Amino acid sequence: MVERTRAHERLEQRALPGTARAFTGPAGRPVDLWIPEGVVGRDTFDLVVHFHGASWLPTQAVAGLPRPTIAAVVNLGAGSGGYHRAFAEPAAFDSLLARAAHETARATGVPVRFTRVTLVGFSAGHGAVRAILLDPRHLARVDAVLLLDGMHTSYLPDRQVLADGGALDTTNLTALTDFARRATRGAKAMLITHSEIFPGTFASTTETADWMLAALDLRRTAVLAWGPRGMQQTSEARRGGFTLLGFAGNSAPDHVDHLHALPELLALLSNIPSAPQRP
Repeated sequence: MVERTRAHERLEQRALPGTARAFTGPAGRPVDLWIPEGVVGRDTFDLVVHFHGASWLPTQAVAGLPRPTIAAVVNLGAGSGGYHRAFAEPAAFDSLLARAAHETARATGVPVRFTRVTLVGFSAGHGAVRAILLDPRHLARVDAVLLLDGMHTSYLPDRQVLADGGALDTTNLTALTDFARRATRGAKAMLITHSEIFPGTFASTTETADWMLAALDLRRTAVLAWGPRGMQQTSEARRGGFTLLGFAGNSAPDHVDHLHALPELLALLSNIPSAPQRP
């Protein structure tokens, strides 16, 4: 289905001052790293790890943040299951953080540590986020999470939608909801966006968002507002450091809108109140 009513504005790739590096990450796939310019001698950075999507998009989004931030981009193909399996072993994320710090140190000339760590999952990429947060150490280490129209799960029985008596398999939502609960208390920052797309064979992001809000005892507020890139916001829910935004649209271009809105949404996440950042 193609939708032509909304603008579906798209970012344009542009050259950015900084250093691009790559290293081998989970599943033997490359991790693209971007380091801003003027970092020689600097030993602390924020880190944004983005799962699923062309590397230049999160790089542009990170470049617009006020604090010096490194972007690490991981692409493992279609399907959230592949992302989940790649990070099911906690050592995979430990290795990613260590290699990112090592490569950044090569650019700065001094040992580097990361202060605020943010995970971003677009579409299938949310599978990596939920796998990482299953480990208690990583749940404590990650400061912020951004999910871009990608919080899916299966139906129980398989492919039996809610209207036909099916239920959500909440196994894949537990770790994300645990993080969201911490965010509502102000200990973390979390921003979730979703469209109105109904896949039919697995749960929609609207259905999973509704389940999470019920688990958090939160209600949506209906709104009518412009979002980034010509998106149309229809609902929201907020508490503490947690924000959920619902947007109109049930087509492929509406889905991709969320990825191209990354600069604005990442900036919004960085401004959500949360626990004090590590010194």
